[in-house]
Amino acid sequence: MSSSERSGNSNGRVAVVTGASSGIGAATARSLARDGYSVVLGARRVDRVDALAEEIGGRAMYLDVTDAASVERFVGTLDRVDVLVNNAGGAKGLAPVSEADLDDWRWMWETNVVGTLRVTKALLPELEASGDGLIITITSTAALEAYDNGAGYTSAKHAQGVLHRTLRLELIGKPIRLTEICPGMVETEFSLVRFGGDAAKADAVYDGVTPMVAEDIAEIISFTASRPSHVNLDQIVVRPRDQATSRRNIKTG
Repeated sequence: MSSSERSGNSNGRVAVVTGASSGIGAATARSLARDGYSVVLGARRVDRVDALAEEIGGRAMYLDVTDAASVERFVGTLDRVDVLVNNAGGAKGLAPVSEADLDDWRWMWETNVVGTLRVTKALLPELEASGDGLIITITSTAALEAYDNGAGYTSAKHAQGVLHRTLRLELIGKPIRLTEICPGMVETEFSLVRFGGDAAKADAVYDGVTPMVAEDIAEIISFTASRPSHVNLDQIVVRPRDQATSRRNIKTG
């Protein structure tokens, strides 16, 4: 039996993590598995999630949140979901509005906003049926403020945050909790993707700063999932000590 088909010992509760091939997603999968969840890992890089599933005793499946058919296939394999961690997302480019690349904008909106919508909408019945569902959406401090040259990403993250916050209002009275986690600077592959694989540009983002790491956010996610069913952590904003704002033209550390 392959790692994509088996799950290890668990507390009977199932956690789905999107964008689980690296960074916050991978760290979250490990953390929730340690907490006793049967973790289902979704990502496009199947080789990575297969290896991680083997490590933690979870299940790995291909998932492209920008592809409706992929989401449908992924959701069709699930008969129980207690926790959904909407982590898939990302940024491309750092251009002013006057030089905006429309393809980059489309990718950011399709991945961060529509992708989150597709997965969340599809899993709402299972989350409600669990009797104590939890949706955790990883947005960003970019969902709370704008910064120069970042309109594509900040607008997408604002929209993703509004989607999540609206759903919080719409699900009042149902057994589903919703937590938005807004991280600031976290050193993952995020900047490498944003700059098209340019490692020098990606590394420069963290010059003079001690950023957070993926495990810092994963610990917060595990803590959120451990709260009793009557407690809803609506929004958590977390930044490294050396960062007080997302605006690039103000020294952040």
